[in-house]
Amino acid sequence: MPDETVELLSRLIALDSVNPGLVPGGAGETAIADFCGRWLAAHGFEVHRLEKRPGRPSLVAIARGTGGGRSLMLNGHLDTVGLAGYDGDPLTPRISDGRMFGRGAFDMKGGVAAMMVAAARATRRGPLRGDVLVACVADEEHDSLGTEEVLESFDADAAIVTEPSQLQLTLAHKGFAWFDVEIEGRAAHGSRPDLGVDAITKAGHFLVALEDLGRRLAAGPAHPLLGTGTVHAGVIHGGEEPSTYPARCRITLERRTVPGEDAGTVRAELTAILEDLAATVADFRYRLVPGLHREPFQADPDAPIVRALARHAESVLGQPPVIRAEAFWTDCALFARAGIPCLLFGVAGEGAHAATEWADIASLHDLTRILTDTVADFCS
Repeated sequence: MPDETVELLSRLIALDSVNPGLVPGGAGETAIADFCGRWLAAHGFEVHRLEKRPGRPSLVAIARGTGGGRSLMLNGHLDTVGLAGYDGDPLTPRISDGRMFGRGAFDMKGGVAAMMVAAARATRRGPLRGDVLVACVADEEHDSLGTEEVLESFDADAAIVTEPSQLQLTLAHKGFAWFDVEIEGRAAHGSRPDLGVDAITKAGHFLVALEDLGRRLAAGPAHPLLGTGTVHAGVIHGGEEPSTYPARCRITLERRTVPGEDAGTVRAELTAILEDLAATVADFRYRLVPGLHREPFQADPDAPIVRALARHAESVLGQPPVIRAEAFWTDCALFARAGIPCLLFGVAGEGAHAATEWADIASLHDLTRILTDTVADFCS
């Protein structure tokens, strides 16, 4: 008989759940949420469907405790990045050399399968005093609106986000802030430098200053797990045609932040640079426009959920799990903002967003065991 978690992962991979925010016309989460809802209901969970945005559902499935215990939420996202360019059929799960291949196997249907099976197994062991919540969320790959919607209605004493982590305890990750810097010039015919102001060349002064900011950040104080913040220009738009002085140039930049930094920190850095340029570069005019920002995350290593998962990971793996941090952003920061202690822990594998993606099956088994034991312990 196929292993329960491997079989479930295979079923999840076969369901197209491409995020339409990333790929126009993407399937979204409806089909996979329907499947997960049926599976969880069949295993005795009370299933709540959240769908503030039609076609983008999230689920919260609850196994109610007998009372007096701590509640724990397991969180994983149902959406994937696009299928174009994948090597082979991305929706046909394939096992080879102890690996499960397919889009989402690693990021992060492996974690979703493990947390669903673990929650079902832990509640089957016997009555737990605390509630067990399984959150299968939409949209993490784009705006994380699924977890935000879940946290509007549901709470827990702790949470585990099952993003892939190579079976290592992820206790911190960077945040980010996006800003548009709009440099204002003056349009004129290319033959009339007396009338025109070249917004693109003015923007060059800012790009040089931005590179210098990056060097200063790299040389500054470092977070013990994450290092320093970073900054880069991601997109630049300017000009109409070669014979016209460009009236505008817009630079979209990303500043990756570490704990202790936020969007206000970034705004202050950029404002200082831009004000200096406005005072020292002739005809330099600008607008600074904030975009999306997400907080960095840092867990308390002594939090009960961290201690519990670390203890059970050591029991299953035969050694203490590695403590690590991630440069990318995850939904852990949303739990921290809501005051819910959490950490990230998931499967081993490779290929997130890549042409070939796989999850290590042995790690999938280990993850399921560790989560099962952690749920049973924490909620007892």
